[in-house]
Amino acid sequence: MKIAFDISQTGTAKAGCGFYAAALIDELLKTANEHDFMLLTSFGDFFHDSAMASPSASRYRGVRYGPRLKRREDAEIFWGDSKQIATLFTDFDVLHANNFWCPPGWVQADEARPSLIYTVYDLSFAEHPEWTSEANRVGCFNGMFYASLCADWFVAISDATRQCFLHHFPHVDPSRVKLIYPASRFERDGHNAIAEPPKHHFFGTGVPFFLSVGTIEPRKNQRFLVKAYNQYRAAGGFPIPLVLAGGKGWLMDDFSTFLSSSPWSKDIHLLGYVSEAELAWLYTHCLANLYPSHYEGFGLPVLEGMGMGAVTVAANSTSLPEIVGDAGLLLGCRDLEGWAEALSMISREEKIVRELSVAARERACLFNWATSTEALLSLYEQAS
Repeated sequence: MKIAFDISQTGTAKAGCGFYAAALIDELLKTANEHDFMLLTSFGDFFHDSAMASPSASRYRGVRYGPRLKRREDAEIFWGDSKQIATLFTDFDVLHANNFWCPPGWVQADEARPSLIYTVYDLSFAEHPEWTSEANRVGCFNGMFYASLCADWFVAISDATRQCFLHHFPHVDPSRVKLIYPASRFERDGHNAIAEPPKHHFFGTGVPFFLSVGTIEPRKNQRFLVKAYNQYRAAGGFPIPLVLAGGKGWLMDDFSTFLSSSPWSKDIHLLGYVSEAELAWLYTHCLANLYPSHYEGFGLPVLEGMGMGAVTVAANSTSLPEIVGDAGLLLGCRDLEGWAEALSMISREEKIVRELSVAARERACLFNWATSTEALLSLYEQAS
């Protein structure tokens, strides 16, 4: 097969969707090298990373690439030209879209075009527009709306996402929306070989810490987590620091000020964006991985931490119960008392912590790239 695969979000500052696409194409190129892949460092005009235009930004050798478009204006012109798009994908069997964008005017089942497979990550922009910027909401909605009209197949990364997508776009044939779970990006290379502590004096002390990973934005619910941590400490909880790892998102410009208002601010560490090696170390060494998110299409940090034996406390919302099962603690994302009590229990009950760590590793094994890529390649075959 000839497959065009969107890697536009896999640059150096990638977040969840980018990590998913990067790990997925890694596995596809490893296990399905009999197929001809063209990797798209630019795809559409909604998301654009100018650094991806540089050949040095690409980690894959001996693979064909699509157009290298440094400026967003160039991307807008190229991807707005239906003739150029048709020429680019001549003779391709499959085009896999991974960044919410969909070519407007794409004709479903047109024999001159490849089958369009569209990844559905989440619909938080439709369910809770107050949690994102207007530009992001509009871009995500437009791309998914066009896809609902013209994509041939859809890949949903959780059953919760699949059900939500079909609710908002009921004209889509449910049989064309396939559930294919992601796996951890650390599954392939092994985390122990790459792990290194963040460059912060605290991590040389050996003091245990609570961890929370995610872009700093309202949907991830970090304000609530800090309030729960404050309540835990106010009740006499052990002085175990709280570490927040994640790049700056939107609608949280005052978050640093909010942290400084905590009576225990000296024990709250905001690391910002961390490398994969640093993140692997954090998952491996944390006392617990905390994920109180309101809404997740999948929640990769939960699975990644579980795969490294991190005790998991997550919200019981959207897709997260699908991942955690009974291998962690699931709590309401507004249950302050419950989260404070969970922190207290984890800090005191070593036996329960050991049991939850073992359960997390076992549960994480259910999600693996071999299964995911096999299902995806089967869909490619069906679509071509």
